[in-house]
Amino acid sequence: MEEGCSCIYSRMASRFSIGLLMILAIVLLMVRVLYVIYRCGKPLPKGASQSFSTLIVLGSGGHTAEMLSLLSVLRKDRFTPRFYIAAATDNMSLQKARSFEDSVADKPAVKEASSQFMQIYRSREVGQSYVTSVWTTIVAIVHALWLMIRIRPQVILCNGPGTCIPLCVIAFVFKVLGIRWSSIFYVESVARVKKLSLSGLLLYKLRIADQFFVQWPQLQNKYPRAHYVGCLM
Repeated sequence: MEEGCSCIYSRMASRFSIGLLMILAIVLLMVRVLYVIYRCGKPLPKGASQSFSTLIVLGSGGHTAEMLSLLSVLRKDRFTPRFYIAAATDNMSLQKARSFEDSVADKPAVKEASSQFMQIYRSREVGQSYVTSVWTTIVAIVHALWLMIRIRPQVILCNGPGTCIPLCVIAFVFKVLGIRWSSIFYVESVARVKKLSLSGLLLYKLRIADQFFVQWPQLQNKYPRAHYVGCLM
């Protein structure tokens, strides 16, 4: 009888210890997430690198034209090397990015060293069924994870294409885990006048973006954490 009671108490103590450890792990994770959210958007410490490896997410439907317009006013020596990423089915965006790099490069050797062009699988193509999109979404997430591990960017620039979501989410997870701190700058498309795009809404609501910019004052009034910067085109 005593042995049976001892066994029961031992099992209860073991389960209690496991439960306590799980609660402690969850609390620590929540604290880390809150710390990352608090740190997001804070200025870089003094002595930070003079140049930042930069991931630039391109997209069809005008996103690439807006992004290249934004890049044209940035100091290229501060945001280098530059990694351009577009959907695997979007060859036009990468062609435009190559032409842009050709136009700003002083020397061919510098161009090759400061910019790279990559493609990423899309979670779902237009018209694709939701059943088959489950598999393609898994493939896209794994591919995005591989790209983020390979690039390890210090800065991420994006302005709305859906391909930016897995990359930004993985970057946020890397921050929480202490793997890599990537500052995410999101610029909402000028076409968004009254409400955010789905990508913008997700990054805003989940507080994933370090800095969130809009190009219309009514959007800034609706989303107070966003910064109004005027029309950038």
